[in-house]
Amino acid sequence: MIKKIPKQVRLVLKKIEGGGFEAYIVGGCVRDLIMDRIPKDWDITTSAKPEEVQKIFPDSFYENEFGTVGVKVEKFAPNGNPEREYDVIEVTTFRIESKYSDKRRPDEIKFAKNLQEDLSRRDFAMNAVALRVHDSDFEIIDPYHGRKDIADKMIRTVGDSHERFDEDALRMMRAIRFHAELGFSIEEKTFEAIKKYHGHMKHISQERIRDELAKIILSDNPAEGIDMLHEAGLLDHIIPELEKGVGVAQNRHHIYTIYKHSILALKYCPSKKLDVRLASLLHDVAKPQTKRGEGQLSTFYNHDHVGARVARKILERLRFSNEIIGKVSLLVDNHMFYYNPEEVGDASVRRLIKKVGLENMKDLINVRIADRLGSGTPKAKPYKLRHLEYMIDKLSHDAVSVKMLKINGSDLMEELGLKPGPKIGAILDVLLSEVIEDASKNDREYLLRRAKELDKKDLEKLREMAKEKIEEKKEEDDKEIKEKHWVK
Repeated sequence: MIKKIPKQVRLVLKKIEGGGFEAYIVGGCVRDLIMDRIPKDWDITTSAKPEEVQKIFPDSFYENEFGTVGVKVEKFAPNGNPEREYDVIEVTTFRIESKYSDKRRPDEIKFAKNLQEDLSRRDFAMNAVALRVHDSDFEIIDPYHGRKDIADKMIRTVGDSHERFDEDALRMMRAIRFHAELGFSIEEKTFEAIKKYHGHMKHISQERIRDELAKIILSDNPAEGIDMLHEAGLLDHIIPELEKGVGVAQNRHHIYTIYKHSILALKYCPSKKLDVRLASLLHDVAKPQTKRGEGQLSTFYNHDHVGARVARKILERLRFSNEIIGKVSLLVDNHMFYYNPEEVGDASVRRLIKKVGLENMKDLINVRIADRLGSGTPKAKPYKLRHLEYMIDKLSHDAVSVKMLKINGSDLMEELGLKPGPKIGAILDVLLSEVIEDASKNDREYLLRRAKELDKKDLEKLREMAKEKIEEKKEEDDKEIKEKHWVK
């Protein structure tokens, strides 16, 4: 059952015990060991006080009020933290927690007398198993029958569920996260307690909610996790915008409601990247508010553009990084792209690459695949999408940015005698718009000759020319999407 404890963990345990204290591996890492999984993190609980742990490990750090000391160790392989030259084992003094007035953190942390008291404060029985390591053997301490729950694939709180969730409301979301990650069922009494206390989620910080949500999205069963959040009443406190799609029918192109389509798109998303999975879940988030009409002919015009704004607000509220927010809103905004090799030419593909970025095209196609499969379409990648991938590869070296033009600002100053200033950028923007339409124009001699002609126009006219070209093509693309409403 317990196969191997890394030497780094054994060394920390040995040094603590050598100082005359008790030390046990505890929590999720013990659960993972029992399940024959590689733990992501290692936690040790001990009778030693924080200052005593620091004396044993002078290079450790103690920057919290929870009795947890970070002990630096040699990097684990192969799953060590790539951002550090060392890994950290968290060593926490036996502790017991007092009343949770704000439903998210204990009013006071007290050091416990023994291991049993420490285990009594933990969230779920499967996480309340401790392991004492001897030279060639192991001793398992399991007062709440966590091993049985692991064997039964069951999530059950330590003690009374109502008390555990009334103490820290995030535990409700953690239960569902473990369901999504491990494929375990949630005990009926535990789930009923979650439904009773779902309103306590309003006390939890957006950052803590975000971290649990991200783990659900990245799990092996993300759609089941989101749907269970909905069933428990938690989703309305996390992404209420998704709840607006519950029971809302679509049109002749969709057999599922907006909400069900959204979670199925997440389920079938082929990417393991957080931003792509989030985009798959949120790509139709604005459909309820953009719906016009009822029945088979109802429409959702501009739900992509409105959805990008809604997705941005959701992710900003949940305190996701600017990088994630920007990427998800970009993918949602562009997921309705139209492509038919018989109707769409090279220039349209170049415009799409320019708008989305070559580095994001695979992710955009994965959102489209998720969208298709989430609509009940059996074929993930039809001929049109395969042909688009071919065209993207074929045109990947064509100029879609000013940096890819065969001339630059220095050339305009040296060859044409132009003075430094915003006019140079405006000329390059006009040249790029022309090259995107006709790649053969990305020729140094032609561009210099054309730049000389453009230099005769004033700055405002040049800006107007570049803007007109962009707006004209955008209108063409939007019109095409509206006319070809089924674009999957």
